[in-house]
Amino acid sequence: MGFSYERLWELTLKRRINKTSLRDMVGITNSTLSRLSKDETVSMEALARLCEALQCQLEEIIEYKLENKDRVE
Repeated sequence: MGFSYERLWELTLKRRINKTSLRDMVGITNSTLSRLSKDETVSMEALARLCEALQCQLEEIIEYKLENKDRVE
């Protein structure tokens, strides 16, 4: 289980925004950018800043992926 920011990277690629520009535009730290790059959790504040800066909804930049193992039915 985990979050994927693949949609974020697709959106930035489409808009021709590199990671450094994204960091500066959003006002996030290098640490947060690194966590995003590794599909690790980040604060809701960081996600809100991303949405505000990119003028998008949360589901346009993040996806929750379920793993099938250990799934209770």
